[in-house]
Amino acid sequence: MQKQGTVIRWDATRAFGFIRSPDTSADVFFHVRDYRGSAAPREGLAVVYEEIHVGGKGPRAMAVQPMAQQGAAPQPRPSAKSPPQRARHEPAQRATKPRTQRHRRPADASGPPTPAGPALVLMLGWVALLAWGLWAGQLPWWVLGATLAVNLLTFLVYAIDKSAAQNGQWRTKESHLHLLSLAGGWPGAWFAQQWLRHKSRKVEFRTVYWATVVLHCAALGAWVGGWLR
Repeated sequence: MQKQGTVIRWDATRAFGFIRSPDTSADVFFHVRDYRGSAAPREGLAVVYEEIHVGGKGPRAMAVQPMAQQGAAPQPRPSAKSPPQRARHEPAQRATKPRTQRHRRPADASGPPTPAGPALVLMLGWVALLAWGLWAGQLPWWVLGATLAVNLLTFLVYAIDKSAAQNGQWRTKESHLHLLSLAGGWPGAWFAQQWLRHKSRKVEFRTVYWATVVLHCAALGAWVGGWLR
């Protein structure tokens, strides 16, 4: 869907900016490779663009071009010969096909959100395993405080990364997010993915995330069961 807006921020060094539109609640991110103008983007420039949504990263603008440039596009002059007119329209139709494909590619890299039921059941089992380990003396009591702290930290890091993604700032490495999950912060990561809608649809990220969950739970079970001591 084509929308209109105004460039409110442009970072020439990092080659990206943001568009504000009355049709979208959040500012829309765009990169210089998606800009179609003859002159460089600038703040205050009125533009038209195609808006897409990539996972939980917020809106993104594609095929951005100045409104003045769009209005100045030459119109086909009336002619008695119909074949030249059809030939003039065919390249325009072909030129729109890459845009349609570009809109579909982000959807291929994402998948449906994970159902809450299995995750909550796994969390209950994980809490029960922790409780049994503490009650049986297999785990020291400071583990309880450390577990709460790492989950709060994980949720906070996800929130900071979500804000950075929306504002075009420095992002947290995905490997750091996975390390927090592996250290026991995976429940906090799951709640952050669902409530903040961040990293909740990227298939590659979710695959590694669930691998860290399995490894952490297996290591915890082996320790409480006495197989690692």
